[in-house]
This record gives sequence, structure tokens and C-alpha cells, in this order.
Amino acid sequence: MLSGKRVLLVIGGGIAAYKSIELIRLLNKAGASVTCVLTAAAEHFVTPLTVSAIAGTKVYRNIFDLTDEAEMGHIQLSRAADLVVVAPATADLMAKMAGGHADDLATTLLMATDKRVLIAPAMNVRMWTHPATQRNLATLAADGILTVGPDDGDMACGEYGPGRMAEPAAIRDAVTAALTAGPLAGRHVLVTSGPTHEPIDPVRYIANRSSGAQGTALARALAALGASVTFITGPAAAKRPEGVRVVEVETARQMLDAVTAALPADAAVFAAAVADWRMASERPSKMKKTADGALPVLEFAENPDILATVSKLTEGRPRLVVGFAAETDDVTAHATAKRARKGCDWILANDVRPETGIMGGTENAVTLITAEGAETWPRMAKDMVARRLAQRIAEELA
Repeated sequence: MLSGKRVLLVIGGGIAAYKSIELIRLLNKAGASVTCVLTAAAEHFVTPLTVSAIAGTKVYRNIFDLTDEAEMGHIQLSRAADLVVVAPATADLMAKMAGGHADDLATTLLMATDKRVLIAPAMNVRMWTHPATQRNLATLAADGILTVGPDDGDMACGEYGPGRMAEPAAIRDAVTAALTAGPLAGRHVLVTSGPTHEPIDPVRYIANRSSGAQGTALARALAALGASVTFITGPAAAKRPEGVRVVEVETARQMLDAVTAALPADAAVFAAAVADWRMASERPSKMKKTADGALPVLEFAENPDILATVSKLTEGRPRLVVGFAAETDDVTAHATAKRARKGCDWILANDVRPETGIMGGTENAVTLITAEGAETWPRMAKDMVARRLAQRIAEELA
């Protein structure tokens, strides 16, 4: 998978540095050779001896330790790799990278490299959400720096939230995506995700329980296979995927406009849980309770059918159109009928009764319905569903 590839791994000074040991092992197992640079702070969490033993290569720690520094060894070190990875990328390291600092070996080689750079941020949730860190992240993204993570989770400080470094396997996958073209290279795939919010008045809206987790996972999986992904999302709770074009919308009509603007595409996957109805006329001010207790009357209008609209295009229709069917009874039968009615190629049906825990949860159990019939997949993490579907899409478009 990564045979012959050379990775320069910069290990920053955070508790997540312990994960770098597993990352080295996974990269080596995939066939990559890994050269490591430790910051001074990193040595408080992992030892040079341990890193060197796992990597099987010399570990670099200080710019003045390079025996060939008279020949600009830090330049050679920074350019001998196919990819530079920073894991963990602490708030301090990100700030130095964004500001162009070069006051130690790690930051000097990051300034000197002519290769792509991938960072895996790791820090306290407050540090991650701090405006300064988010400004630095935006600067790095504008500079072409790739990012994987961070994840939500428990932290060493006892807090919970975004800031936990991505797991080593996810970083390895991001490295693979950065170093290999992938079966979807050159393909444009459109993905919709999340719920839509249909305003009732300025403070209320119609919505559903979709978290956007499945659509987000699918966008990541498609990008990992080399696709250029346009990710159109309603106001979902899920963190937006990195490395894709993100378009934020609120209502079904806005989502349809964004989908139309994003075409043409080789494939389109409609994972969004779009509201079927909207208010026939949005109230201009907040509705109030009346003194006599009379209940308000809400008049609804049907929203545009985005899946059917794209499926039935006569010009510019994606080669593969995939829909989702969230059902609460007769799942396969209803989804099969929906595929025929909408005119799409595939439908992924799932049972979203509250007791399944699927809508808004971390797992999914789907049945893939095609013209050939129904194929039931076992219940698995949404990331795994996404990878499996992305691979099927790649095979279909091959």
C-alpha cells in the first residue's frame, strides 16, 4: 500500500505522542519507511530510544546534531521524504507553522520542505476551539497543509470534546490518501448530509434527528479513495470532513440549489435527511400564545424532491445516483419502492426506529438495494459503512 514511500514524522510535545509509536508501526507495516524528528517537549512523553527502535531509523532531535549540517542537512532531511507528518500537532506547533517560525529542527524543516505536510492536531478542547487556534488552522489550510482530526473524546486533562488526536489507523489512512492516487482519482462525487431546518417563525423550525455522521463519514471515505468531493450539509452536529469542498445550507430549497450548482458529477450520494415539508408561509415574527388558548394552525407545503430531481435529469445526470431511505417499518419493501419511484440507481435502507439507536448514533445497519436485488450488510460503525459504500462506488465507476 505504501511500499517504497518515505515519511518524515515530526512528533510534538503532547500526551498524544504515545500514539506516534503505534503510528510508526502501522506505517512500517504498510511498507513505508519512517524517519522521526522529536521536539524537545516530545522527549518528555516518548524517548528517542523507543522511537528509534520501532522506526528502525535514526531519530533527529536538534538541528546542531546533524553531522552534515555544514551541508544544510536540515534541508536534505526535509526534502528526502515523500510526505511530512506532524503528529501530534500541538497548539504551539500549529502557531509556529502558521507564523513561519523556524527556531528548532522541527519548525526549520517544516519551513524548508517542498513536500506536502499533513498535521494531526491534539490539544485541550478549549485550546482547540480558541479563536487563535482556529485562525492558525485556517492559515495552514490556505497554505495547503492537510489535516486529519481531531476527534471528540475523553482527554488526559479530564475534559471531553474536540481536540483528541485522531487514532493512528485514521492517520495512516490519511497518509495513504495523500501518497496514493486512489481508485477515485479524477472523479467528482457529490454528497449531501445532515438534516434541513425549515423555519416556522424566526425562532422555531421543523427538523429531524439526523446528526450528519453517516454523510460525513462517507465524504471522508470517498476523499480517501482520491475523489474530489463536494459536501453539501444542512445544520448537522457532526464535524465537517477535511479535504473536501463544504457547502453549508439550511433548507431543502437551498440544498437543491447547491446540488444543482455542484453538477456535473460522476456520482451523487444523497445521505441528507431532507424535510419533506416546509411552512407554506413562514411567520415574520414569533408566534405567541393567545389568551383564549387557541392552538395555531400550521399550513404546510411540499419540499422539492432532490433525489428524484437529479435522478430524472435528461442532461448532466451523474452516472451513479445513490439515495438513502430511513424507514420505521417494512424497510426493504418501502426502500425498493422508493428506488423505483425516484429513479435512482441504488438505495441504502436503514431502520431508524428509536430502539435501534441508529439515527444520531455511531452505528448503522443498511440494506443496499439495486436493480439486481437487496443485499443486507451487518450492523457496523458508520465509518465502516462509509468505507464499504465508497469502495462499491469506486468499483461501479471503474
